[in-house]
Amino acid sequence: MTRSARRTRRTLQVAGVGAAALLALSACSSSDDDAPSADSTASSSAGSSSSQKLSGTVTVFAAASLKESFTMLGKEFEQQHPGTKVTFNFAGSDALAASITGGAPADVFAAASPKTMKIVTDKGDASGTPATFVRNQLEIATLPGNPGKIASLKDLGRSGVKTVLCDKEVPCGAAAEKALAAGGVKVTPVSYEQDVKSALTKVELKEADAALVYQSDVRAAGDKVEGVNFPEAAKAVNDYPIATLKDAPNAAAATAFVDLVRSAEGQKVLTEAGFLKP
Repeated sequence: MTRSARRTRRTLQVAGVGAAALLALSACSSSDDDAPSADSTASSSAGSSSSQKLSGTVTVFAAASLKESFTMLGKEFEQQHPGTKVTFNFAGSDALAASITGGAPADVFAAASPKTMKIVTDKGDASGTPATFVRNQLEIATLPGNPGKIASLKDLGRSGVKTVLCDKEVPCGAAAEKALAAGGVKVTPVSYEQDVKSALTKVELKEADAALVYQSDVRAAGDKVEGVNFPEAAKAVNDYPIATLKDAPNAAAATAFVDLVRSAEGQKVLTEAGFLKP
């Protein structure tokens, strides 16, 4: 090979190495430009974390019979989600449904019957399909020691026995009607109450001998009353539906609260309070 040919070959080799180096440098530069920086990755992660963090107030409208168990779950929710606060409105389901359809601001509605939940869904005020989370069964609440010797549903129809019922429009009242019809029992109550807690209070204050209330309410009352089971109650079991509301001011917290109620932890609190599994 001539000296000229050797010089030409060496020049081409150097040029080839330089081109390869340039290509490698370009690839590294491109890779560095495409990869997110540590700062941007941390920022993205922080943004994702903060989007999952709940805060603010979640307002729950719930049937009066849920007062003790939901109050407990509300405290648990606040512990699980620092920065949140759960406020409750406990009342008769029909009154709560009327408030919601009338525009009262709320995030969650837990009713004591599908009929009262339907008032809200028919108006388009529920978000998604309500889910049954517990069931409840009636029991006769009497004074401690059962001085009236009430042993059955028929005893409520005895002369001289002062009985209190929930109003027929309230779920516990509708259930009482079904149970009394199933047993063929006629009762003339001394009063009709607007929610189950009011009916129970009449017995606690000795203004009545007995009241038809839920098993969960008898349990919540502790030694203030005594419970009497009766077979006709099985024919008047109420399903309890829960739903987030369409115009919920705190939709994320509303969903999380419903999730807690339906979780194994929530179900344990509810069944220990005397509710039945759905």
